[in-house]
Amino acid sequence: MASSKTLGKNIGEVEITHISANGVWLLAGDRELFMSYDDFPWFKNAPVGKILKIEQPRPGHFYWPELDVDLTIEIIEHPERFPVKMT
Repeated sequence: MASSKTLGKNIGEVEITHISANGVWLLAGDRELFMSYDDFPWFKNAPVGKILKIEQPRPGHFYWPELDVDLTIEIIEHPERFPVKMT
């Protein structure tokens, strides 16, 4: 009889673990990333439900469909390389 086993870690797992007065914490696999409102202003006044609705279309790429925000691990870890431009 065949059995199905999960091998390895699900790289598609992503969740928002904390929202505070200073920013948002995201857990992607075994990495916890912090997004301050200074660097990621789209989250500051967004409803919690819209922040929690996050997708990971591919590893290391995160999308909030209700906020139309697209970020990568590199952008989150090094926001100074990607200055926010408001249009």
